[in-house]
Amino acid sequence: MRITALSRITSLPKGDDLVNMIKEEYQFPVYLFNKGENYRAYQFFGVHRIKGDTFAFRVWAPHAEAVSVCGDFNNWDTEAHRMLPIAPGIWEAVIDGVKIYDCYKYAIFTKSGETVYKSDPYGVHCETRPGTASKVYELGNYKWRDSKWIKGTQKGSILEKPVNIYEIHFGSWKRHENGDFLSYREMADELIPYVKEMGYTHIEIMPLMEYPFDGSWGYQVTGYFAPTSRYGTPDDLMYFVDECHNAGIGVILDWVPAHFPKDAHGLYEFDGEPLYEYSDMRKGEHKEWGTRVFDYGRNEVKSFLISSAMYWADMFHFDGLRVDAVASMLYLDYGRQAGQWVANKYGSNENLEAVDFFKQLNSAMFKEHPGIMMIAEESTAWPMITMPPDVGGLGFNFKWNMGWMNDMLRYTSLDPLFRKGNHNCITFSFFYAFSENFILPISHDEVVHGKCSLINKMPGEYDMKFEGMRLFLSYMMAHPGKKLLFMGQEFGQFKEWAYEDGLDWLLLDYEKHKKLQDFSKELNHFYLENPQFWEIDYSWEGFSWISSDDNANSTIAFRRISKDGKEIIGVFNFTPNEHKEYRIGVPEAGTYKVIFDSNLKKYGGNKSRLSGTYKASKKPMHNFDYSIGLKIGGLNAIFIEKSK
Repeated sequence: MRITALSRITSLPKGDDLVNMIKEEYQFPVYLFNKGENYRAYQFFGVHRIKGDTFAFRVWAPHAEAVSVCGDFNNWDTEAHRMLPIAPGIWEAVIDGVKIYDCYKYAIFTKSGETVYKSDPYGVHCETRPGTASKVYELGNYKWRDSKWIKGTQKGSILEKPVNIYEIHFGSWKRHENGDFLSYREMADELIPYVKEMGYTHIEIMPLMEYPFDGSWGYQVTGYFAPTSRYGTPDDLMYFVDECHNAGIGVILDWVPAHFPKDAHGLYEFDGEPLYEYSDMRKGEHKEWGTRVFDYGRNEVKSFLISSAMYWADMFHFDGLRVDAVASMLYLDYGRQAGQWVANKYGSNENLEAVDFFKQLNSAMFKEHPGIMMIAEESTAWPMITMPPDVGGLGFNFKWNMGWMNDMLRYTSLDPLFRKGNHNCITFSFFYAFSENFILPISHDEVVHGKCSLINKMPGEYDMKFEGMRLFLSYMMAHPGKKLLFMGQEFGQFKEWAYEDGLDWLLLDYEKHKKLQDFSKELNHFYLENPQFWEIDYSWEGFSWISSDDNANSTIAFRRISKDGKEIIGVFNFTPNEHKEYRIGVPEAGTYKVIFDSNLKKYGGNKSRLSGTYKASKKPMHNFDYSIGLKIGGLNAIFIEKSK
């Protein structure tokens, strides 16, 4: 077979002769691909219908000696359909008798004499694991009904809109009684009404790009253009997104350009040699993850990755991409010891190629999809992540606030007796709150691997944990920045998240959990109804301290302000001690009323109703001429506003 393979291509054009023979209709997409600027390379590569049952297969494999397409349509015969080089490094085969859902792979004959069988890097549908073949599928037949939603996303800035994200793992939000997954269409029926009722604005889905191992949660991708077939077809996913949009819910997809696994059928040494990854393993491998790192300096790889990002917005109408593990891309020494990494040309640890990639990625995405959310999961203090590339930024419009998350989870887990010595944990984040456009995340990573669920991080006995939860969520909602909460935390799931199981929905039969869910719902809607919390999220104009230094009582108070000057004052008591008259300064004379209280009986607290009104006294406090004396319970958050 090896000899035959070589003999078949000895007479084919190569080098300059091949360049000169490229079909006219291929020249421009190939030129852009090689330049790193073909942002819709999926329209050229992969499988495309010519007419009838005739399809063209195209793949990039520049190190290959020969390539064949084998599949259901030729009984997996590697000799049946040899591919021809149509441009340097690019192969094509036009095949008759191909049917939708036919499985196929590329048989790549390497320079070392081996034959490797690879799924299609640009394939849009795959076998369900443990199968690894790509499947012929034709996009473009789904009839979208979300034009009104799409137009709405293009009006106004997302920075000035409410964003309260419900993060889910598709396979473990809920399951059938027999343990089977809910399909994309079943999730549309079940999840969307729930999210709508609960008052979330967006759903963020952990990676849905095809992946072989359930335990990777989708973060080890083998199909960058293929929605996982675990839950249905690409059209089924389109239906899910469409239904979300028609319910007024945005959808964000976790996207993983940081690394890919070493599964034999995937991108790993695709044509017998490093191709998509760096060839220097000091840059090209994450040993702790067992994965390879994309070569961000290679133009064809940039075309591939940016095309993948564009594809999910183009074809599936996703409203945003959360870009995973950005820090691992930005730093050459990420996860590596001395001697295991190579410095850049300036002798430092920044991956300059990844920096340029991010700038190019975000510029391209915002040009084509101005209303999109490009969210960086970045855990360091890398500057200007959410600033435009033309002023030196990376070009994202949001960044996860990992510092806030770490501080708050540490603080929350402390016995209230020790919180006064750690007061900076609830105040420090405000000093940098407006340095980037932040999202406050309580994500899947924080409720797994021995870290405990959110409610189990709360100190104290059963009742106290629920009090702590309501206080935490209230503080989070009032803090500048958009919000993200992982599924199950809204009703106080006690056990850690397990990807093999659905959430513990039976907990809602217990009063405390049902009341916490009711609280989460009302808090979410309270957020939506009050622009003070989201209209000016990224400027000091929308925030003002009242009291930040009362560490003795572990209590803080601040103002959130909307564009029309209306304000809501939040007061947060992080101790179990009740204050019958806790005095805070207020900006004006008049009467102030409580409009939300985390300790109402209907939420599981001990207050039967909102605790009335307070007339401001001319007693200067906190740099204001007036003050009020509030009644505030232990582990309690209250929101007040000036009466009209």
